[in-house]
Amino acid sequence: MQIGIIGLGRMGANMAKRLLLAGHECVVYNRSPGPMEALEQEGAAGARSLSELCAKLTPPRALWLMVPAAVVDDTIEQLIPQLDRGDTVIDGGNSHYIDDIRRAEQLSALGLHYVDVGTSGGIWGLERGYCQMIGGEVDAVQRLQPVFAALAPATTSAAPTPDRDKKHSTADHGYLHCGPAGAGHFVKMVHNGIEYGLMAAYAEGFNILRHANVGSTEQQHDAETSPLRHPEHYRYDFDLGEIAELWRRGSVVSSWLLDLTAHALLAQPALESYAGRVSDSGEGRWTLDAAIDESVPVPVLSAALFQRFSSRGEGDFANRVLSAMRAEFGGHKEKS
Repeated sequence: MQIGIIGLGRMGANMAKRLLLAGHECVVYNRSPGPMEALEQEGAAGARSLSELCAKLTPPRALWLMVPAAVVDDTIEQLIPQLDRGDTVIDGGNSHYIDDIRRAEQLSALGLHYVDVGTSGGIWGLERGYCQMIGGEVDAVQRLQPVFAALAPATTSAAPTPDRDKKHSTADHGYLHCGPAGAGHFVKMVHNGIEYGLMAAYAEGFNILRHANVGSTEQQHDAETSPLRHPEHYRYDFDLGEIAELWRRGSVVSSWLLDLTAHALLAQPALESYAGRVSDSGEGRWTLDAAIDESVPVPVLSAALFQRFSSRGEGDFANRVLSAMRAEFGGHKEKS
């Protein structure tokens, strides 16, 4: 199948490579030419502009956007004058599902199709494949089945769930048409909210293990420090990398995230090259918005999002207020 790919960053370029390896014809465009020129060496057709990209695609066109959520609308506006009725625009980035609903209505009025695809796989997708959560019209999604199948992981990437042998769903192949416009990104939004919580749980657990030797350190004895009542209970010097490796095998907390954590700890046991400033790209916030609208409690997911804010220093002033109040009511001085 012929497909245009716009945006050749960490995921877009590898997706194009995976499609090329599966025998699909890719026409690629990127704002900076380097990634496009590299893909031309691997068999892709490069386009130096969006108009050239559209000209190289045979109608009905399929154009897959892998660009930041903030520039999706602008990219679509540039594409619209160059598209024909029946063409399909696919957003594979991390857009807000509410924007998908609006875009689908806008493009439908012009005779164009819009498909939203929440795509998970990160930089490992070329090798492992991409989990795809899809929203849009049935006919438009059906036409793109060969692309979804080529991008998806092998069926052997996970052991079959018992008693699913009669279900016959594409979910077993790593992609699923979840519903109408916005459904794909809604599922991906919640997926990423869960990811925040899982990552926070691992991070906090490993931090407890890292400090389990606190009883072997010299203890402070002053009015500003809560005493460690039983130092003898905390004299364990754990090898975190070895524990991560241990948990990967047979443990109920094993996961791909743990695999990646074990890999990082093997390379740097103290993770000294990381500052600990954790970004959030929006999906965690949108998950909380949806939970509030639905009156669904999500204490773990909300705490994980707020911890990311704290990692970036957004809680520093609140901490100063706390310190100021302690100084005001009790004359407590900050410890260095």
